[in-house]
Amino acid sequence: MPEKYFVKHLPVLLLFAFSLVIISCNSGKKKSVKDVNIEDFVTEDDIFDDIDKAKKIFYSLPSPLETAMLIKSAGAEYDEELLNDISNSSKYTTNKSMALNLGIYTTDLSFASLFDQTQASIRYMEAARKMAEGLDINDAIDNATMTRLEENLQHRDVVMDIISETFLNSSSYLKENDRQDVAAVVLVGGWIEGLYIATKLVGNSSIKNNELADRILEQKLSFNIVQRMLDDNQENEEGEPNQDILELIAQLQDLKEAFDKVKVTTTESQAVTSQDSKVTTIKSNTEVSVTPEDFKKLQLVVDNIRTSFIQ
Repeated sequence: MPEKYFVKHLPVLLLFAFSLVIISCNSGKKKSVKDVNIEDFVTEDDIFDDIDKAKKIFYSLPSPLETAMLIKSAGAEYDEELLNDISNSSKYTTNKSMALNLGIYTTDLSFASLFDQTQASIRYMEAARKMAEGLDINDAIDNATMTRLEENLQHRDVVMDIISETFLNSSSYLKENDRQDVAAVVLVGGWIEGLYIATKLVGNSSIKNNELADRILEQKLSFNIVQRMLDDNQENEEGEPNQDILELIAQLQDLKEAFDKVKVTTTESQAVTSQDSKVTTIKSNTEVSVTPEDFKKLQLVVDNIRTSFIQ
């Protein structure tokens, strides 16, 4: 798939962060080469000091489309039983449940589309549309979007475009209308769904030299961003406690403890100059590791959180 179709709609910061945390990896190895020190990026307080800090936090997480691409690139196979049944959509009536499942259904839609599941793609777009309507984001997934999707189901690149546009249109609308907290919940829902699918696909397989397991462990770095994003939205515009966000923070506490067991080590950054281009880049190696027992606990925690999201 040409790279332009899944990156052209993404802000520069998202591309930067996602390429650091997720994509740049050596297949089958625990070490991955990054352009800068990931830990410094995730923990550096300076990035949150200016007026655009909310946008920077939000766009530092991978979108549902990127999450699905990550899973497929690690050699996963399609299994629709892992996805949230669209029949559940009728029971999501609160803002929190609709926001979480807008993210979940968008990830499921991306996953189905990447495996050319045309009918499933339509069903999951409809489910996402229902969540968007409930959140009063009617323009994000309108009739024109659905028609365009149906007309291009045989053209994966166009479908990927539509999914990317839909997700970003939803988040942009929410943020522009002072609903950044809802946008954050949508993104957390999609991120957890990606983690859930990935952990289920690893199953009982050995995590040694397991690329998908490595990518799951690297999400410890994304979790740091999730925490920042939620902490930044603990109060609404009136300065009152945001109950949905506070509940979500509590729900993710077990995941924090599970990720605390993951060891992340980064070697000292070194300047590397290409002999061909004469361009110098800063590179470092990052290694993630955990015991098999703690990985199992992580899988269980993700399963429990995702179950609470779709109930």
